[in-house]
Amino acid sequence: MKHLKLTAFALAGAALLSACADDPVSPTLAPDLATFETSGASGTKTIRGVDIEALASQVPAKHLVMFKGRAPADFEAQVAALGGTVTMNHPIGIAVVLGLDEDGASQLKASVKAQYVEPMQALQLVEPAAATEPQQMAGMSMLLTDNVTSSDDPASAILFANQWNMRQVRADAAWAAGRLGSPSVTVAILDTGIDYLLPDLSGLVDLSRSTSFVPIDDLLLSIFYPSRHPSTDLHYHGTNVATQVASNAFAFAGVTSKTTLMSVKVCGVISGCPGVIEGILYAIDNGADVINMSLGGWFRKSAFPGQVAAYNAIMNYAKQQGVTIVVAAGNDANDLDRQNNIAIKDEEGNIVDRVHVPSFFATYCDANHVICVASTRMGDAPSSFTNYGRSAIDVAAPGGESGEWVYALCPQTSLVFFCEDGLYVLGVAGTSQATPHVAGLAALAVEDVGRNVAQVRAYIRNSADRIAGGNSPYYGKGRINVARAVGAE
Repeated sequence: MKHLKLTAFALAGAALLSACADDPVSPTLAPDLATFETSGASGTKTIRGVDIEALASQVPAKHLVMFKGRAPADFEAQVAALGGTVTMNHPIGIAVVLGLDEDGASQLKASVKAQYVEPMQALQLVEPAAATEPQQMAGMSMLLTDNVTSSDDPASAILFANQWNMRQVRADAAWAAGRLGSPSVTVAILDTGIDYLLPDLSGLVDLSRSTSFVPIDDLLLSIFYPSRHPSTDLHYHGTNVATQVASNAFAFAGVTSKTTLMSVKVCGVISGCPGVIEGILYAIDNGADVINMSLGGWFRKSAFPGQVAAYNAIMNYAKQQGVTIVVAAGNDANDLDRQNNIAIKDEEGNIVDRVHVPSFFATYCDANHVICVASTRMGDAPSSFTNYGRSAIDVAAPGGESGEWVYALCPQTSLVFFCEDGLYVLGVAGTSQATPHVAGLAALAVEDVGRNVAQVRAYIRNSADRIAGGNSPYYGKGRINVARAVGAE
């Protein structure tokens, strides 16, 4: 049996959690679990005994179709005649089609006079730069989750002493001034889903508007957790991200404690992020005020011009609808200004080379109207992994570093870690963790200035602490300050 990929590093955060003399928990290591394995002479890849290739074979090819206007009236019929299925046909001229081979895609482009028909790029999560193994919160009965409600005092969270990140952005001062967020404001988390039954998140996730655009995860969910909502997190990334935006503050606080969350699963535990385009449009059309996208990557504009056009059209549509989109800069220490230091990774996620990439599109910082977030560590130094660039970065926020973790509870439904028999603490570092701090602040901004993307962006940028002069490739306008933004300092 062989590990294909380690999704977490060796425990490095236990000292931080256990160092507090008045810490009411006694962390212990979660049981070790080989998540992705190979076995047998054929080298079959499995996840908890389920054949990954067999699952993937059940998911048809996906193509992006983009029109200069609306799709023709007989578009769905023409796709069906070629053996495909239209899963999305949006009025802004973007459609998603399943089940076509390359010949069928070429025929479709000609027959419907589409501007672009391209294989959909399944971009990646902004994988954490580092992560701990989960640590169990000993003695914390799951019965405590039954009556968890949004906290009026997030600083009373059991493990708030370990949340340097919330203190760094002065969220605690905003809470003291009564700024806890509003249920009338919704932040959509486009990610791996959310474990909505954890005590920190129970009652905050609007399941009626939550959904999944990841077919392989849907199949895995039907095998392992068939009674759960389709947007359930089988990874851990989305749950950690969501907690930084809003939390009941049982174990850990979020920037807000009363903001409504929408779980839009666009990334899977084994499939990258195949549902981003559908997910953004779904969130916009289903009442999101803010969208958090802790995911990304890059590709050549010349290779996928349709994807570039689609993302820019979608971001323009979001702005027209008053929806603010906050995105992660990425964890490869890439220079987003010069495009001459771009990381090339192997299958294990290790950087093996750095090259110049002409015609570079950094998802999603290069898209229109987004707020792009870099990462800081304790003491406000830039995180060693953060991407940077004056032309890209709007603001920075705490994303941590190895040993300087951003914490949340581990999903009990995770297939990456074994956390289903209790409450486990998981620490992560990355621009993925920086981004939701800004999304939480954006939710507060919507309360104050309304659904106006330019005003929300100015609210966040103008109130930031001017580190490095306020025009830095690592900080943009500065590291966010929640208290200053809401007038609490």
